[in-house]
Amino acid sequence: MAGIAAAFAGVSGGFSATIVPGSLDPLLAGLTQASARLAADPGAASIVINPLNNYIFTTASTLLLTLVGWFITDRVIEPRLRTRQIDADITDLPRLEALSSKERKGLIWAVVSMLAITIAIALWLLPETSPWRSEKGALTSGDAPLMKSIVPIIFVVFLLPGLIYGFITGSLCSHRDAVKGLTHSMNGMSYYLVMIFFCSLFVYAFAQSNIGSLLALKGATLLKEWQLPQGLTLVGIVLVTAFLNLLIGSASAKWALIGAVMVPMLMQLGISPDLTQAAYRVGDSSTNIITPLMPYFTLVVVYCQKYLKSTGIGTLVSIMLPYSLAFLVTWTLFLFVFWFFDIPLGVGSSYAYPAS
Repeated sequence: MAGIAAAFAGVSGGFSATIVPGSLDPLLAGLTQASARLAADPGAASIVINPLNNYIFTTASTLLLTLVGWFITDRVIEPRLRTRQIDADITDLPRLEALSSKERKGLIWAVVSMLAITIAIALWLLPETSPWRSEKGALTSGDAPLMKSIVPIIFVVFLLPGLIYGFITGSLCSHRDAVKGLTHSMNGMSYYLVMIFFCSLFVYAFAQSNIGSLLALKGATLLKEWQLPQGLTLVGIVLVTAFLNLLIGSASAKWALIGAVMVPMLMQLGISPDLTQAAYRVGDSSTNIITPLMPYFTLVVVYCQKYLKSTGIGTLVSIMLPYSLAFLVTWTLFLFVFWFFDIPLGVGSSYAYPAS
């Protein structure tokens, strides 16, 4: 149970803390860019958000959340769970078994293939005439083909090793098996697809109505009248996002809804879209593990019931709550440390708007 809780906290609670860029990075950056262009400032119409604008912060966050997660597991969760008796059938419990010769061979070749792909891509990027560079020769600028192709590149880098492992171990015998595997992995995307359909309609209507610009101006005026420090405003974004995440699970769908208001509003207060997005990601990830609306929450409950049959939604929420609160507080403070020492959040990022 403690192991499941720790893994769930790391995967979902630390969803935005990652060393390897994922598909969420360009997705959120694209939504942030669209929201930033709703601002009333004349220069906002041409603003470009780099897909890796939070990469340094999210990478450094992996170490922070690893330490915080270890502390909560060791000092809070394990002592609480020691008093609970396992009531599941011992014969039904999963066992760790040694890898077969085929699995070891498949794993080795999968790693080799991933390294080969990575090296090939790196060699392709090195020449100054590389087609992956922008017109000015940059690899990390927003208009560079490399940045625009992050999603398909990540897909290929992970797809090929998976196929090689499957064919070597025998779990994949033909292309039909690969298609079935990809189809199975998409089964949990139905909720997201339904949400993003309606969110796309909302974003279009929101942009056409100019309500976003109006609310941004009114909100910025109100915040200026209150004379709240920028830091307090940023904390408010984290807390509001953390609360909304209990009601709307999808990170991109939620950002599509509230980013159109938050990003332009904070731009009027001198806070960059990059910093606003980073604050959003902190609040969004921290409460993933305590919302039953998360698509995989019930799946975690099922795994817990293998060890403790009485486990329910309330049980899992009570177990994960210490992780959520600890992540929310320490991660927010960590963001302020970055801001105070002017540590770059990522590639092409800034803290102030307009960027100096």
